[in-house]
Amino acid sequence: MADSHTSTRQEATAAPGPGTAPGTGAALAPGVTWHRRPGTGHRRRTRTVRVWVSAGLVAAVVLAVLVVPLLVPLDNQSVDLARKLQAPSLSHPFGTDEVGRDLLLRCVYGLRVSLLVGVVAALVAVGLGTAVGALAGALGGWADRAVMRLVDLFSSVPHLLLGIFIVAMFRPGVWPVILSVALTHWLSTARIVRAEVLSLRSRPHIDAAISGGASRWRVAVRHLLPGVLPQAGLAAVLMVPHAIWHESALSFLGLGLPAHEASLGIMVNAARGSLLAGAWWPTLFPGLFLIVPTLALAGLAGAWRERINPRRRSELML
Repeated sequence: MADSHTSTRQEATAAPGPGTAPGTGAALAPGVTWHRRPGTGHRRRTRTVRVWVSAGLVAAVVLAVLVVPLLVPLDNQSVDLARKLQAPSLSHPFGTDEVGRDLLLRCVYGLRVSLLVGVVAALVAVGLGTAVGALAGALGGWADRAVMRLVDLFSSVPHLLLGIFIVAMFRPGVWPVILSVALTHWLSTARIVRAEVLSLRSRPHIDAAISGGASRWRVAVRHLLPGVLPQAGLAAVLMVPHAIWHESALSFLGLGLPAHEASLGIMVNAARGSLLAGAWWPTLFPGLFLIVPTLALAGLAGAWRERINPRRRSELML
């Protein structure tokens, strides 16, 4: 008898009637029909391939920036004018730059600096933005209004202009660039976290905790903070590509790292004259080292966004 019921239930699920929803057997309202969104399976496969390709590229980048410096040290001061602007070959797969340095090795070292700046600046910015947003959302009232007016004030200044002002106060180096990127990119995280905290404060379990005598600190630490961590983590991943481009822009303008250091922005800037002379490789390969890792990180961030905010795979269409 149990097998008969199970078989009947499976048949109903597999072949729903004209007035039932597939997978549930629930009756639909009159005049409503169920249609699967066209191309759902193809989009799911495309999304899976995109995630795996992005993860593979990110893993390859991380492995390269960790292993290559251990195997092949880089001398930023070395110059070999006899090998300058050599085209890509077996001995130099990416060619050489305007003073004879190997471009592949310099691109790897430049990407290592960009990733360091991007990851550390993203963590600092997200930590600051999470603290400010959570404080504003948890306190509410005049404190919330004052904090958000401060955020609006900083947002009114263009990021790059404010970053240039911060970097110009220090000597060229990695840490001034990290400070510049972090202090100009925490604003969006503060807004996201504040909105999430305000949404969580209206939940029944928060009201129950407050009614039970829990302090504001306990409510914030035990209930509000765990609720905003997924959004904060997503903001950190999304911020890394932006921070990498910000560091490259500052270095391109001559305000980031010292001119002799391996930086993708400095390399693109130095290659402008070579491009006019017909040497395309000093511009192409540093540009690819900027574009490909940032696209891979953006692909992983998109997959994470869909994970914490899943979209419906099918829909009711009238």
